[in-house]
Amino acid sequence: MKRVFVSGCYDMLHSGHVAFFEEASTYGELYVGIGSDKTINELKARRTINNEQERLYMVKALKSVKDAWINQGSGIIDFIEEIKTLRPDIFFVNSDGHSALKEQLCQELGIEYLVSQRIPHANLPIRSTTALREECRIPYRIDLAGGWLDQPNVSSLCPGPVLTISIEPDYEFNDRSGMSTSSRKKAIELWQIDIPAGDKEKLAKTLFCYENPPGTKYVSGSQDALGIVLPGLNKLHYNGGFWPSEIERILDSDTLTWLEKHLWLIPLYPRHNDYDVLCETNIIAENAKKLSDAAVNTWNAIKDKDIQKFGKSLRESFEAQILMYPHMVTTDILNVLKKYKDQALGWKLSGAGGGGYFILVSNTPVENAIQIRIRKSD
Repeated sequence: MKRVFVSGCYDMLHSGHVAFFEEASTYGELYVGIGSDKTINELKARRTINNEQERLYMVKALKSVKDAWINQGSGIIDFIEEIKTLRPDIFFVNSDGHSALKEQLCQELGIEYLVSQRIPHANLPIRSTTALREECRIPYRIDLAGGWLDQPNVSSLCPGPVLTISIEPDYEFNDRSGMSTSSRKKAIELWQIDIPAGDKEKLAKTLFCYENPPGTKYVSGSQDALGIVLPGLNKLHYNGGFWPSEIERILDSDTLTWLEKHLWLIPLYPRHNDYDVLCETNIIAENAKKLSDAAVNTWNAIKDKDIQKFGKSLRESFEAQILMYPHMVTTDILNVLKKYKDQALGWKLSGAGGGGYFILVSNTPVENAIQIRIRKSD
């Protein structure tokens, strides 16, 4: 029989894991590499509910699993030595576990790379570990266009908006993925399980101040706190200050559903250890204006539900960002973009330098991409 390899955390073992293993085992004998406690803590910045020996015991007990072990490496590719030793015929991943780095590794090793679509067994609901963790009801956020204008050194050169969307936590995005994970951790410290009732702008200001106490050397942009706390699509206008001078919001379900339908996320390579986005910047008024204009055009395109203009303006926002911060992109990131750009009308990065996602605009499904749900109400 062919050998099939899968790798993951598999904490709080549930029916979604079992269905995934059963699907993978239809291709051959299934071998499972399990992330160590140390690796999960480094990637997710949290401890597992079940330690690595408990997780190993439960996974090995499943009838669809031929054998399992604890991966000895670290990071997203923590199984490099194990996969070279096993030499599987197939590497099988979930749609939200897909990455270009894994796919490239399989190409180099001559291993077939297959992506599951997370189909639940029989009539069971779709399950994820994230959905079972109470604290994960607090959203993430995507800065859709105009990012960096929430920094006074940029918006003082040319005022303009940052567009953010509040994202339901259907996936557990890694640290430093550009999904406002650090601000979300502070929100969990403050509120534990969800955004409380009350004036959302005041709550966002509370979170912003909590994350940036007096004496903070580098002040996190307020778009992070606002993007988490304010549902829907938000237009945050910055004019040289840390807090926006004006906030405009779209909570219309039709518009937000249209936006969800056309956004696709592709995971990127991890950041390099010596990465510094703030080196060799080119922050000038001309580039800040390009970023501001692109964000305004993106807002108008979404309001008009014009997919062509939406894609074009998102590309322009991305290009304006990397004019000012050329180290936002690396060769690895540009290679991923080269693979997918023909499938998309527009694109941008979440985060910078890797570890995050390419966010693509497309009328049709994008291979191996995931989609998000926007939090639509207060």
